[in-house]
Order: sequence, then C-alpha cells, then structure tokens
Amino acid sequence: MTLAKLRISVLLVDDHAVVREGYRRLLERDENLVVVGEASNIAQALQLDGELQPDVIVLDIALPGVSGIEILRRVIARRPAARVLMFSMYQDGIYATHAMDAGAYGYLSKASAPDLLVSAVRAVADGRRYISPDVELAMTTQSASEAHLAQSLSTRELEVLRLLAQGFAIDDIAVRLGLSPKTAANHQSSIKQKLGAGSALQLILIAQQFGLISGG
Repeated sequence: MTLAKLRISVLLVDDHAVVREGYRRLLERDENLVVVGEASNIAQALQLDGELQPDVIVLDIALPGVSGIEILRRVIARRPAARVLMFSMYQDGIYATHAMDAGAYGYLSKASAPDLLVSAVRAVADGRRYISPDVELAMTTQSASEAHLAQSLSTRELEVLRLLAQGFAIDDIAVRLGLSPKTAANHQSSIKQKLGAGSALQLILIAQQFGLISGG
C-alpha cells in the first residue's frame, strides 16, 4: 500500500481563504494528513465532498447564507458514513449540541491550541468522537432548562439571537450572516415567538441565560 493511500484526506470548508490557508499549513505539518480540497460555500462543499469523498471534513458553523449545520445535514444525508469535524468560534455548549445531534463526529473551538486541530482530525478519522475541553466543559455545566430552551432554536436563530443581544440592528445582522434583511427579520420574529420574548431587553436576558453573551 502506498503512502498516499495511508494518508488521511481532509476537506476544509470556511469562507475565509486566509483562514483555510492557515488550517492547511497546520494540518500538513503532519505527514499523515493531506488537504485535498477547500470550499467557501455550500455549493462548493457539496460538490467537493461528492467528488473527493474525504476522510474528514473540517467545517465552520458561521458561514454566510447557509449555516454550517445545514451543510452538515446535507452531507450526512447523501453520505451517512461521512466524518465531519465542526471547527467554530462558538465555544457554547448549545452549538456543539446542535452539531453532534446533526451527525458531527467532533466539535473544536477556534480558541483551542493549534495542535488540537491535528489531534481532532486524527480522532475523527479513526471514528472517535472528539469535543475540545472548553466546549465539553460548557456542555456539562449547562442546565437542563437551558439545554431544552436552546433546542427550540435553530443554529441560525442562535446566531441571530447572539447578534441581537450584542446590539446589532437587523440590517447589520443580515450583512454579517450573508442573509437578506427580510430573512434576518423573519428569524428575529421566530426567536421572539419561540422564546416568548416581547422586547429587546427580554432577548438580552435570555441570551445571557444561554451564555451567548456575558452578563457583564
């Protein structure tokens, strides 16, 4: 068997080219890992996954237009054996729970030490579940009521809630998430309805309860 066949193939999905380049360099320091493709959006991700069928997909959650969780679901629907490692700036247990429930093999926060990305990819390739220590702690300390309430929101709604609670206007949220203003506004309405919030202050208090923003 050749060395090439022994190497773990990786597909990187992130909308920032500079970030992908950093991941590639980090991963390929390990001679047993090879990045076979890069994607910045859902169309590219699904196309390359179908063509390359990589051993591991390293997938960001916060992608413009379509959440990484939605890409994860579509990949798993087409290729149930796919092994996906979510790599996200979100350290909250809420997002990790969404990802693992959707079929991810692992979840790594971008606050993790660089060498943990290599460890996580190798673990996922071996069929082992991997959650970075900071995220695992967040998951274990989350109350049952918080977890239940969080499950009522989609991943995109969680992102919108976080930004609303940070003081961003709907038009700004739409730009940041790659959505139309109407779609962002619809998410806001859905969040208020699901959480029973009638004001911006109530949303901020709920976001603090989730741990999505600091209580100050």
